[in-house]
Amino acid sequence: MQRTQFRSTSRAPPAMVEAVRTGVVAGAFASVASTLALAACGHREAGSSVAPTNATSHWVWGREALKAKRPSWRHTVVGYGIHHGTATFWAVLYAWLHANRRPAQSVPAALASAGAAAAVACAVDYTITPERLTPGFEHHLSRRSMAAVYAMFALGLTAGCAVAHRGRR
Repeated sequence: MQRTQFRSTSRAPPAMVEAVRTGVVAGAFASVASTLALAACGHREAGSSVAPTNATSHWVWGREALKAKRPSWRHTVVGYGIHHGTATFWAVLYAWLHANRRPAQSVPAALASAGAAAAVACAVDYTITPERLTPGFEHHLSRRSMAAVYAMFALGLTAGCAVAHRGRR
């Protein structure tokens, strides 16, 4: 009996593959940078460096997550995982739409476009996203601190894209 192997002849477009590669790196940078801002601002404003990250776990655990102020697997790890995943989503989208341009952007242009991407992410997070799927850290931070978090997200996107593109151009 002869076996037939089926091969897919379709492949992801090279631009999408490049966007995912760039986005995974940039998402990690953006996630870590914004989490550091969350920790600093949370410590200052909520008396807990993990409360803003814990709050993101409200996607899974509901309102109880908004009250969690101590590190835990249940809230901190789950909250960071959600944050990291959404940061990667935004970074892949950003890389696909903007960051993989040839020729490479200047540093000021890269910062401006990453800032615009962070502003769009913020607007989507707090306008059209259902409350259960918002980041949650707004329950612990002032608007000024929220701006700092999204600014660090933009810096992380910029740095991550630069690292991902190093040696590729």
